[in-house]
Order: sequence, then structure tokens, then C-alpha cells
Amino acid sequence: MAEYERSRTMPAAPEQIFDQAADLTRLDTWLPDALHVHPEEPPAVTVHEDRTGEDTSALLRTERDRMRIEWGTRERGGYAGWLQVAGLDGGASEVTVHLSFLDDTHDPGERAARDALDGSLRRLEEQVRLRGEHPAG
Repeated sequence: MAEYERSRTMPAAPEQIFDQAADLTRLDTWLPDALHVHPEEPPAVTVHEDRTGEDTSALLRTERDRMRIEWGTRERGGYAGWLQVAGLDGGASEVTVHLSFLDDTHDPGERAARDALDGSLRRLEEQVRLRGEHPAG
């Protein structure tokens, strides 16, 4: 089993960040480019991976009172993960994302996982910033 975790401090309130991260219609704006989430009957989702062309049944749960999102595969125990938002002094927040690959065939390797997590956190911060500039969108 392999586990990867990355954190990033963002200049926004935790609620702002969580609302952006948990919006099922906007997940593709911050997830790795090769992953696309299609909502079903909550908490069920289908994750499409461009690299393999595969669709995987997964679960995605959001807990706004804990500022936490959790996800993982359903039928095959390939991977699980979570995103946690914590408020910091001065109106900033720390966002941590964690991935666990329970099946080594799903593990992309340390460098690829680290790059994907850092990229996702960077895109999430950008989306929060853009949404703050244009609250209606």
C-alpha cells in the first residue's frame, strides 16, 4: 500500500475553499486533468480516467461541518482519499489532500502522485480566487 499527502496554504476562508472543492459540477476544474467525475445517486459517482479509458464506480462524501471530502472505489479496493480544509489565523486556510493506493496496480508512483496532488491544490486555489472575483459564477 502506498500513501501520499500534500498541503497548501490558501488566502481564503475555509468555507470558500470547501464549497469550491465539494461542488460536484466543478470537480473537473481542480482534479488532475485525466480524471472526470460524473455524479450519480449520492454518494455514488463514476470516475473516468482518460489515460486508461476506464470508468470506475466510486463513492464521494462531503461533510461541510468537518470541512472534509472523502472518496474511494466501490467494487475494487483500488484507492481512497480525502481532502481537509482547516482555517488559519488571518483569514487563510490550509488544505490537505491524501491518497491511499490499496492496490499497487493503481499506484502511479511517488513523483506522479506528488505532482498530481500539487497541481490539484494549485488549480483549486486558482478556482477559489476566480470565484471570489466573480461571485455569481
